[in-house]
Amino acid sequence: MAATDNQRTDAVNFATIWEGIADALPDKDATAHGTRSHDWATFEHRAACLAGALEGAGIGADDKVALFLFNGFEYEEAQFAAFKQRAVPCNVNYRYLADELAYLLDNADAKVLFFDTSLADRVETVRQRCPDVRLWVQVGGGQLIDGAVAYDDLMAHDPADRIPRCGDDLWFLYTGGTTGNPKAVMWPHDQMIANMVAHYRVLDRDIPTTATEAVDAAIELHARNRTTRLLAAAPLMHGTSGINALHTLTTAGLVATLTSRSFDPDELWTTVAHHRLTMLTIVGEAFARPMLDALDRAEAAGRPHDLSSVFQIISSGVMWSQESKMAFLDHKPMTLLDSLGSSESVGQAMQLTRKNETVADTGRFSLGPTTQVITDDGRLVEPGSGEIGRLANRGPNPLGYYKDPAKTDETFPTIDGIRWSIPGDYASVEADGTITLLGRGSVCINSGGEKIYPEEVEEAVKTHPSVLDCNVVGLPDDRWGQSVNAVVAIEPGSDVADEDIIAHARTRIAAYKAPKRILRVDDFVRSPNGKSDYQWAKSVAEKLTGL
Repeated sequence: MAATDNQRTDAVNFATIWEGIADALPDKDATAHGTRSHDWATFEHRAACLAGALEGAGIGADDKVALFLFNGFEYEEAQFAAFKQRAVPCNVNYRYLADELAYLLDNADAKVLFFDTSLADRVETVRQRCPDVRLWVQVGGGQLIDGAVAYDDLMAHDPADRIPRCGDDLWFLYTGGTTGNPKAVMWPHDQMIANMVAHYRVLDRDIPTTATEAVDAAIELHARNRTTRLLAAAPLMHGTSGINALHTLTTAGLVATLTSRSFDPDELWTTVAHHRLTMLTIVGEAFARPMLDALDRAEAAGRPHDLSSVFQIISSGVMWSQESKMAFLDHKPMTLLDSLGSSESVGQAMQLTRKNETVADTGRFSLGPTTQVITDDGRLVEPGSGEIGRLANRGPNPLGYYKDPAKTDETFPTIDGIRWSIPGDYASVEADGTITLLGRGSVCINSGGEKIYPEEVEEAVKTHPSVLDCNVVGLPDDRWGQSVNAVVAIEPGSDVADEDIIAHARTRIAAYKAPKRILRVDDFVRSPNGKSDYQWAKSVAEKLTGL
């Protein structure tokens, strides 16, 4: 990226702010993994050594650095190192196989790949297909593949010098969406930081306009004991944890991660107690139910988990039921924030739940201050009108999609002189101004001319006590065009009939929206961040029905 007027030693830039925090608060906790932790001085020094290695490989402004990693110290350090060089970190889904990995590295124009040693076989397969990658960094030991260097060896490099940077340096968030190849959402640092209004509101401060202001705010947060100690329970490679981790570090907080590579709720609660964590990021019911089961088991065994440090749980990405929220509040009074956002639009809407307050229905949200619901032809939806529209956010937004101007123009249109982010989430607006989320139009089912949104049906099905998880997909139907089909996981030992589940759904939604079929699976698959994997659900439904 070429130098701009925004390039300065005091820019609102993640690396510049984090360096200032490390200087001001060197002995405060910055990162943790399992029971281990690194203070800010250690975090900054390790990232500086990696940045020195990147510099030695010729990596600088606007070069892309791909992270094919699980949660751990290395993810945050490699990301910080890229920021230091004004390079662009790119998340890579660790479930990707060789062809998907090769596609992303080519699409991103990646110059560096950090990869976990357990993923080395996939990396070795694509190495010859990705000639533009200059540096292959293997994390976690093991036999090095040809052409790779060991992460730990890079720590011996001299730390990189600190350099002036820009507020419009980039962070890439690759989103798979629900259809098509993944696309990189291009977030400038200053726009991501501009979304941190709530973090600075507790100090009665405006969003920082310089790195010095951001560091001063972080120092005040520590002095007032208001610093966030975050458990990023979901993978850092996805927005739910990735964005919250960026924001937490920018306020000099702690970001902790779990060591298990499959979700272990008992490890989660043990880690919370060990590091005295105050905030948790989860992904709806996929996390909430196992967490609640672990709490109940521990209490029944007379060894309850220590929740005394927890102030807030944040969920984003999928449904978080009213029933689960109330169960958390039965264990401990806290604030539960159900956040409605996307890779392209942060903080579109939210639902706050606290003890002894009226709890909103599942899927009901209050719009954010810069969000409205707009019809497909560009009109604002009137509250109580019954019209359906798409969530549109005019607040701090990304530049668009990398190397996809057509999709950028479609998702980020300018309407009456205002640039909006409209990722595709449909909603209706109730008379009181709240919204009911319906789901993404890209997976909308058209049955008999009626639009049916899978997420709305899933919420109804998953409220049945015997249903553990559910995805809803459309299949071809001679009469209706498409039929509604629910791929479900059932509570072990339950003898519930399909007809009972369908009848239950009809008590929550209109009969035409209820599933025509219940398709049972023993092993339910979700994306690593807990979001729905509609491609998997569609293939399972086609296989089970023969359609």
